[in-house]
Amino acid sequence: MATLVRLVLRRLRGLRGLPGLPRLAAEMPLRARSDGAGPLYSHHIPTTPLQKALLAAGSAAMALYDPYRHDMVAVLGETTGHRTLKVLRDQMRRDPEGAQILQERPRISTSTLDLGKLQSLPEGSLGREYLRFLDVNRVSPDTRAPTRFVDDEELAYVIQRYREVHDMLHTLLGMPTNILGEIVVKWFEAVQTGLPMCILGALFGPIQLSAQSLQVLVSELIPWAVQNGRTAPCVLNLYYERRWEQSLRALREELGITAPPVHIQGLA
Repeated sequence: MATLVRLVLRRLRGLRGLPGLPRLAAEMPLRARSDGAGPLYSHHIPTTPLQKALLAAGSAAMALYDPYRHDMVAVLGETTGHRTLKVLRDQMRRDPEGAQILQERPRISTSTLDLGKLQSLPEGSLGREYLRFLDVNRVSPDTRAPTRFVDDEELAYVIQRYREVHDMLHTLLGMPTNILGEIVVKWFEAVQTGLPMCILGALFGPIQLSAQSLQVLVSELIPWAVQNGRTAPCVLNLYYERRWEQSLRALREELGITAPPVHIQGLA
């Protein structure tokens, strides 16, 4: 299946003449072309329904086999989530903070973050805790793939925003980046967004867990994640970049997010 996806991608790049290497996030404003010709936004690859189906099938198989294949997870989200993305976009339009995000199109990357400022923030603030999460788990906001297969520039930004705030959700939920932590976040995201890739990850991700971790997941963590996902308002409506100074505890209280029932750092 991985070969199938690579062949489709190679064929599409050859037909469209698009570059294979992504640029920095700050260079991709995701704004529509004014002349109506060519790709709708930077990195856009127009595809037919058949091509989307092939990409969805191949990426789903690879994402289930290896949840850490973020490139495959990204393709799956883009080729299966069109209707859900419209629902999320409409939720953002109805919310003042969400509408401002859609208007200003902020991006999260090392080129847009002031890491020095985040480091100088007080202990317990959202910005300081987000930076701590990145350091402890050795992850970078630059690893999020650019949107390519969504045939609407505003919806393309919505799914790009979802990807770029994923680590913020880890911070809010207090979840590490091990497989158990990722599954818990996927359950929260599945309830929050309804995106097919989140639902698939939540349902099939646990097959890779040990018996001990599976028991903890089913008995304690899934109920907790589902409850918090239902209680919290749409997390895409949070302008995180303007909340760096807010205490993480206060933000959790605002959203109705409770502390995890168990500490899972040592589980896998």
